[in-house]
Amino acid sequence: MSDDVVNKHGSTQDVWAEHVDDDAGHAANQEEHELSAIGAIRKQPKVFAWCLYALFTCLLVSFENQASGMVLSIPEFRKDFGHAYEGSYVLDTKWQSAFSGAPLASTIVGTFGASPLADKFGRKPVLIGSILVSFAAIALEFISTTNEMFFGGKFLNGFTTGIILTVALAYVGEIVPLALRGFLTCLSALMFTIGPLTAAIIVNFTGAFESRWAYRSVFCAQFGFAGICALFMFFMPESPMWLTSVDKTEKAGRSLRRLGFSDFEVTKKISQMKITLEQSKKETEGASYLECFKKSNLRRTIIAIAPLSIQALGGVYFIAAYGTYYIQLAGYSTEDSFKLQIGQHGMSMAGNIISWFLVDKVGRRPLTVWGTVIVTVILMICAGLAVQGSDGAIKGSVAMILIYNFFYNITIGATAYTLLTEVATSKLRAKTISLGVALQYIIYTLWAFVIPYVFNPDQANLGAKTAFIYGGLGVLCIIYLYFYQVETAGRSYEELDELFQKGISVKDFKSYVTEAQTRGQEAKESKAEM
Repeated sequence: MSDDVVNKHGSTQDVWAEHVDDDAGHAANQEEHELSAIGAIRKQPKVFAWCLYALFTCLLVSFENQASGMVLSIPEFRKDFGHAYEGSYVLDTKWQSAFSGAPLASTIVGTFGASPLADKFGRKPVLIGSILVSFAAIALEFISTTNEMFFGGKFLNGFTTGIILTVALAYVGEIVPLALRGFLTCLSALMFTIGPLTAAIIVNFTGAFESRWAYRSVFCAQFGFAGICALFMFFMPESPMWLTSVDKTEKAGRSLRRLGFSDFEVTKKISQMKITLEQSKKETEGASYLECFKKSNLRRTIIAIAPLSIQALGGVYFIAAYGTYYIQLAGYSTEDSFKLQIGQHGMSMAGNIISWFLVDKVGRRPLTVWGTVIVTVILMICAGLAVQGSDGAIKGSVAMILIYNFFYNITIGATAYTLLTEVATSKLRAKTISLGVALQYIIYTLWAFVIPYVFNPDQANLGAKTAFIYGGLGVLCIIYLYFYQVETAGRSYEELDELFQKGISVKDFKSYVTEAQTRGQEAKESKAEM
């Protein structure tokens, strides 16, 4: 019986026939609006827990991404893999670019492969396979004694991180309650601060070792993250939204029960998901990447992926990959630079925690627009101080790097992930996330090959003056955001489908009353009268 589900008492409920219970679906939509964040956690603790677990897998991505830039600050790594230069050791520019750029390039391939794989086989199997491959890649990085071996490990791990990031964000976007969507998607950005912070703490204790353990300890720690991810992954419920989209409603019901939904709630939730999927079909003829650029989906795709690209254009790669190295070039000792790096990531974490309380209360648009303004000003000040060149000014530019991390993570560093996961239509969510991550990593890849030639002391030697480049790009990004970024806070997926299909303007997007809201209220009143 493909559409009949046997409940826990053994009776048969023909609750998901060919028709969709519109009233139940709209009532579920209204109930989501009335639920607070705390109420959602209390009502659906298992959903909350599995969202946290899926986001935890992003630690593998953030740790791996940060490790490339971090090992450059370890003298022993530069000694083993680089060459002598003016009494110190420097990694060849070509390998510096390769270690940073090639994994980013393979991540792009991984993100594009993630969506077709996840849409065909499901979110859970693809995550499991990626984590297992990541073990092999980490092992290769750990045992490397040559640039070529290390490059191979980084390149292979790039594929897995691209897949993990794309699928994990899609999974969270599909199961998270409306009241928790802003908080949990901002929380994904926290994973990109915990990973680097953990690596920074490790480097602070081992980075001065005069042996290979100075840098091998960084990669050794990755085994722990991968092990935790693999330990519970086999118990993770599959995404009910994906199961419903491939007409596996019986399995979707079982998955919802594993997520803590009662039989009655399962009926309403599947009705709601079917309404959302039917709504998205109006604007999508198929499920190819081309559908992301047709009809109203073109606008949605641009709005979803642009903030993530603005992150890459706005200096975060430079700050993350070269911040510690610049601190050393500014005259700080290796030990002090590692301590400042911990402070840098601590400020990032503090900023992200603040974003949890602002993303719904203040809204996505104000945080994104004004956050980009703030970090652009900080970049300009940082570069200006570097031009002045005195000891005090150089230390001031180092302070700007720390301040950048704080405000970046309160604003666009967090909201970009929220917008990426919630703006896309349900049928194209995985593909839109793939496009967003891929475009961001394409930009990162360009920086990885360009910045060493611009920043390094044996090349153009711009140092922190490199921030002028990002400040100029930031001005262009601010103009785009002001005229194009919509407010999506408090909107269900059904409502977002309607708003985009009707082409509601940026100015009216926040206040527009949708038909979905009206029908939800009517369904609630009808139920109350019964």
